[in-house]
Amino acid sequence: MAKWKRYVVGPNGAGKSAVLMDEATNVQENPGIFYRATLWGTKEVPVDNSIDTDRSLDITTREPFAGGMLCRALEIPPDTGDKVGHIEALKKLNVDVKQKHAPTAEDMARHPSMHRTDTLDCITCVKGEIYMVTDVDEVLMRPGDTVIIRGTNHAWSNRSKEPCLLVGCMIDAKPM
Repeated sequence: MAKWKRYVVGPNGAGKSAVLMDEATNVQENPGIFYRATLWGTKEVPVDNSIDTDRSLDITTREPFAGGMLCRALEIPPDTGDKVGHIEALKKLNVDVKQKHAPTAEDMARHPSMHRTDTLDCITCVKGEIYMVTDVDEVLMRPGDTVIIRGTNHAWSNRSKEPCLLVGCMIDAKPM
């Protein structure tokens, strides 16, 4: 995954708009499955913009804090074709990130990365292409395409030869 640098803009000591943070973001990886950079996160909405600390550093969860949001970049490498290995890696990941809604065997048969979160997601394909898989559909997303996911099962399948870069926000939502 490319190095992600972020600039956080907020009020300086004089109340003027200024760059308060200029740094590389944290990156988590599960080689062959995904590379993820959490760009920003909050613990509440509406957001308290007077808080200067970075709240995106909890990398142990897939979902935002209750009442919060996450903004992430996600790079997904090409599918390896090793469905059994993919399923085992994702089962471990689901435990590691405390996945609330464990995918069923039927879900994982549809695609090993099938999952759902109690969030409203707005995700844009920035580079490459990827299939967004639902319980009943598959949509090929290309740069500029955006999907809104309302707390339902979905998976990502990169059937190309190049990594795909997605950028989006996850907002905490009431469970369906």
